[in-house]
Amino acid sequence: MGASQSKDKMHCTRYLNGKGPPPLGETAQGSNNQKKNNLIKQGNQPDGGKMNCNIKRRSLPGHPDCDTIQITFSFDDGIQLDTHPDPGQKYRGNVTVAYLPQNTTGTKILSLLMQAFEHQLLFTVAANPSGEYCVTPADIPLKTLDSGGPGSLGYPDPNYLKSVRKSLKVKGIK
Repeated sequence: MGASQSKDKMHCTRYLNGKGPPPLGETAQGSNNQKKNNLIKQGNQPDGGKMNCNIKRRSLPGHPDCDTIQITFSFDDGIQLDTHPDPGQKYRGNVTVAYLPQNTTGTKILSLLMQAFEHQLLFTVAANPSGEYCVTPADIPLKTLDSGGPGSLGYPDPNYLKSVRKSLKVKGIK
């Protein structure tokens, strides 16, 4: 592991460990800013999920001049809450890997996805085709493949960064 890779991973982990800029709610100074914070919707993502990211020294198709941010979301098996489809029943956990280009826009989207994760907006519990309940991505799009194009949730996709930002904005995350 090179020195710059260490630094990049440490920078990203710093945000996840609460040592980055204060969350939106903590920066509110007065009623106008407090009103903005209240506009962020709250989702029904299962509690206890983890979000980790690291930098891969390779580029994504369509973003040849930068490295790749790899985000890993993980959830253990659990019991559904009142906000889920079948409260009290078990659900199966999940590990999902998503990708962003490590450029100015990708880094900004990462910050927004962190906020969405904190507000429980990225994942939900739903039944799979066989009827088993499991953790699954919600309605904010994630690129879960590093290639293959938009039809396969991969890159290149020239519209993805704009569309994910728009989806986040609808939820109150700007």
